[in-house]
Amino acid sequence: MNESINLYQKASSLILFFGMSVSSFSQSNEIKLWDKIPNSIEAEGYLEETRIDKDYNVSIIQKVTEPTLKCFLANNKGGKNTAVIICPGGAYSHLSHEDEGDKVAKWLQSIGISAFVLKYRLPSDVIMENKTIGPLQDAQEAIRTLRRNADKWNLDTSKIGIMGFSAGGHLAATLSTHYNDKVYESKDNTSARPDFSILIYPVISMEDGITHGGSKENLLGKIASSEMIAKYSNEKQVTQTTPKTFLMHATDDKSVPVENSINYYLALKQNKVPVEMHLYENGGHGFGLGTVGTNKYWPSACEKWLAENDLIKIP
Repeated sequence: MNESINLYQKASSLILFFGMSVSSFSQSNEIKLWDKIPNSIEAEGYLEETRIDKDYNVSIIQKVTEPTLKCFLANNKGGKNTAVIICPGGAYSHLSHEDEGDKVAKWLQSIGISAFVLKYRLPSDVIMENKTIGPLQDAQEAIRTLRRNADKWNLDTSKIGIMGFSAGGHLAATLSTHYNDKVYESKDNTSARPDFSILIYPVISMEDGITHGGSKENLLGKIASSEMIAKYSNEKQVTQTTPKTFLMHATDDKSVPVENSINYYLALKQNKVPVEMHLYENGGHGFGLGTVGTNKYWPSACEKWLAENDLIKIP
């Protein structure tokens, strides 16, 4: 794996050497998110772990210490591109970086959206002074990074969205409701507010009876105060400035109850935030871009929503 990464870095350097900018090629390129990572603790021996699937793709990532953005830039002719930051799921214990990251990025890229897979830090007392804000710090900085580099990457700064699956959906919803939280010292006043959010079978609430237990424990610890539970129950944090949202969930999801999406939908509706929700009869949990039955058509429904909101053009 390290040899492959080194070969890719050398190839990227050669491309840049011969005068090609990042925006001139469509293959992925991974960049570091931070110059100096905030809220971090040096932990000797705490090393990133990966799992490789049968196709030799990195399907699972654990113990993230160096957050990155993996870039899949669209190659549209004329005009600025819509951009989406993707937060893979994994119960805040790992990242499903292939099925809920790279594959999704390639789909978005194919419909004219520049996609960025966020490898965010997973909550850990070993490497963080405050583990509850670590993922949010990375998500805020990811939005700011896209806006700072909008000219270089040909992005429309008013069309930068966040997308998340499962626990990554919780992070995306947290960013959508806590984008103004001062969780680190930003080097400028660039906004961290996403312009829209796409939440796919998301964990939304930290309330018992509806939350996903593993995600809650990993983020807030085994014993969480009522204040922290309410703060990270994002259905309780919606305001009129929360970004417009596309929601998708399967009714038979036994890991993350469908009520997570329903309650967030109702909160958005109550606050007059534009929202569209698609509930499918089956699919369970973690089905990515769709597998069988009607759930396999959710990307098409999402594409139509993006078009209706002037975020893409359908030929």
